[in-house]
Amino acid sequence: MKPMMCLIDHPKSTSVSSVFQKMVFCSFLCASSVLFTQNLTFSAENNTLEQPQLTITDSKTQFEYILENRADPFVPFITEKAATSTVDMNEIIDDSGPLTGMQLFEPGQLTLVALLRKDRGDVAMVEDFTGKGYILLEGTKIGRRGVVKDIAPNTVVIEETAVTRAGKEIITRIVMTLKKEGEE
Repeated sequence: MKPMMCLIDHPKSTSVSSVFQKMVFCSFLCASSVLFTQNLTFSAENNTLEQPQLTITDSKTQFEYILENRADPFVPFITEKAATSTVDMNEIIDDSGPLTGMQLFEPGQLTLVALLRKDRGDVAMVEDFTGKGYILLEGTKIGRRGVVKDIAPNTVVIEETAVTRAGKEIITRIVMTLKKEGEE
């Protein structure tokens, strides 16, 4: 295979083909200079390039933004209403942990049926609405927020502590009284 030769280097090339090549090359240079210089002209008097003044014609048509079924582009994304909280700060928040044992019963669902005095502390016996009995000691958690605080001779004091969103603690005391036989 022979290496490719340039047309100029070919031994049978004539002066006509070389003249044609020069003309093509010059026309290419002229076309590229017109495309890339963007109408720059050379002033021979002071050897500087002059750029012609561009004239902008004002069209009579104006763009009109149609707001129908579109959001206003100039309205801020975050408004004062969205930035302010609508959360009630006095709302009571609950722990999300699982309830076990006596925490499954609220104090109003239980009835105090007996009080026992022991050497280690007092014991209270309660029953639910089905008649099933349970034992309460001081410190036993009862309900969602309650703790048995005191077992007295005829009463059991349960203290419920609720916490609001603002961190304020609300303490409610519930007293269960031992009823004598025949009382409702």
